[in-house]
Amino acid sequence: MGYIRTEKTEFGPCIFCDKSNIGKDEDDLVVHRGEHSYVLLNLYPYNNGHLMIAPYDHEKNFENLQSETQVEMMKLMSLSMGILRNNLSADGFNFGANFGEVAGAGIKEHLHFHLVPRWIGDTNFMPVMGHTKVMVDGLKETRKQLAGAFASNDK
Repeated sequence: MGYIRTEKTEFGPCIFCDKSNIGKDEDDLVVHRGEHSYVLLNLYPYNNGHLMIAPYDHEKNFENLQSETQVEMMKLMSLSMGILRNNLSADGFNFGANFGEVAGAGIKEHLHFHLVPRWIGDTNFMPVMGHTKVMVDGLKETRKQLAGAFASNDK
């Protein structure tokens, strides 16, 4: 949470640009890479399997991305839903993004989408009422499982 709360400078590090470098996928929780964008687990998830889809380009406005990147991001969202249904038995999803500080973006300078798996009877009320999160699996275990599923899907 420290990164989100610290003030960014124009030249400060961007967590999404940092994670766009190949070679640290396990440490960076990256589960899949496309040509223009990639999928990673959220370090501060709302639910187990909470994914983010980000472009390699450092851009805050979706409309400024190349159409190939826009299309690939939506395809990765669709692929990710299937992976989460098949591997974590997700019953549904919350999918979206906050563009700009006024819209609630925690990291406003590099756009990204959130895909949060949901289950019938899940713990959605816990963060709101009890300021508590219930996590079933650890991030490293979930990353290993989902990265393997994405890799199997590529074959």
